[in-house]
Amino acid sequence: MGVVMPVWAPEIDPAHPPECTQAKRYVLQRLSDGSFVSIRPDDQGLGQVSDPMAAYLFHTQEAALRAAGELNRLGGDGFDVVKVAWPVALC
Repeated sequence: MGVVMPVWAPEIDPAHPPECTQAKRYVLQRLSDGSFVSIRPDDQGLGQVSDPMAAYLFHTQEAALRAAGELNRLGGDGFDVVKVAWPVALC
């Protein structure tokens, strides 16, 4: 008899990221100086911070990769995606 694997489990459901089913977050890091991308509250433009916990957090790797790809296509500074261990208590 084979092992039965569940098709769906709450901890792997990407459709419900606000419910914090996964304590993983992703941020964008500037390749030029190692800073992390944030969103400025005054004009919603891109800012930079030194602490990844203060950066703009993506709930999925796919979304972060899409954003990094778009920014890299625009030219200028290069961006990479970094996974951040996010405490479940902060979800």
